[in-house]
Amino acid sequence: MALNPKTNAASRNSALDTVFNNLNSGNMRVCDGTQPTDADTALGAQVDLADLAFGSTAFAAASAGSKSANAITQDSSANATSTATWVTLQDTGVAFSGSNARRMDMSAGTSGANINFNSVAISSGAAVSCSSFSVTQAA
Repeated sequence: MALNPKTNAASRNSALDTVFNNLNSGNMRVCDGTQPTDADTALGAQVDLADLAFGSTAFAAASAGSKSANAITQDSSANATSTATWVTLQDTGVAFSGSNARRMDMSAGTSGANINFNSVAISSGAAVSCSSFSVTQAA
């Protein structure tokens, strides 16, 4: 028999709230290089291109198995020049190399990625922004 687990909306909402409420006052770091296997994998040569800040209440409460970010503050001056390939979501006040503070890693691109930017060509000193972000937990 095939594996086919399904969860109800209340369980999906609870899981999303548990993970993403830890991102209050945290950040979205835009990176180059190869995305790590998971958010527990130590970082290697990836470069922190830009840091976008979540507010003190980073996300609205989950509803119908989905959670949307509140306003995300742009990075008005990118750290480095390269091509964005992935993004990591981190707790507040943690150095880029602090793998235990990364909550989720995801792909970055211009379409069909987890996080879509209007351009993945990041230039040092340029502004980098994300106008919206939401995550949905599969049933």
